[in-house]
Amino acid sequence: MKYFELTCKAYLKKDVGFSRSFEMLSKYISYSMAKGGLEESHKDKGFKYYVFSGFRPNEQDLKTKKYQNRNIYEFTIRSLNEKLIDTLLHALRENINSSDMLVLQTTKKTSKQFFISELYSATPVIVSLESKKYWTMKESGDIMQLQKQLHDNLAKKYKSFFGEEIESVQNFIQLLEIKNRVPQNINITKDDKQITFFGNKFRIVPNEDEVSQKLAFVALACGLGEKNSYGGGFCLGKGMR
Repeated sequence: MKYFELTCKAYLKKDVGFSRSFEMLSKYISYSMAKGGLEESHKDKGFKYYVFSGFRPNEQDLKTKKYQNRNIYEFTIRSLNEKLIDTLLHALRENINSSDMLVLQTTKKTSKQFFISELYSATPVIVSLESKKYWTMKESGDIMQLQKQLHDNLAKKYKSFFGEEIESVQNFIQLLEIKNRVPQNINITKDDKQITFFGNKFRIVPNEDEVSQKLAFVALACGLGEKNSYGGGFCLGKGMR
């Protein structure tokens, strides 16, 4: 199993707040996908098999909670789908008419599956509840429910992409630590309505068995939890390559 990654450098044409930057990136990526001939796959209501990080902030950004106009920022896109990454490799740089940003450089990297000892979510991990709200300590607080939904979501992504069931005897999570004191959010506009997705930052220690390691790698490859095409659940991995 492999994932494919683009490291991108972008020039911002306007200031944008942290929580709003995900929508800016999501729209830029989806527009580039459409221009690259992948419009149908983006419109598909199923899994998109990609995830992206936010911009990497500097010290001034952390103070103001926004990214600055005329600065250059780096962000990353990952996917299980090499065709998608190869399309974006060129299409992102060809999208020159955006009023928000301009991608100056894209660099592709391929990573084979490796043993993952820890996962860290760099962007909020979004998990929906039946109440149409999102998992937070206040709205739910049920850690077992959270772990089950995270596991099941990854198993469904694996089955959907590879076309085979993944048989697990235990949850892929050995240890889960919530890193935020208050819920983290991603803000978007859809059909002229303001929508906020609430999520959390996690440190996860995966189990060492083969299935758990596969699911942990899928989390790295295309995101942990939901709303990955809006930037939710982008993870960093620690382990042995």
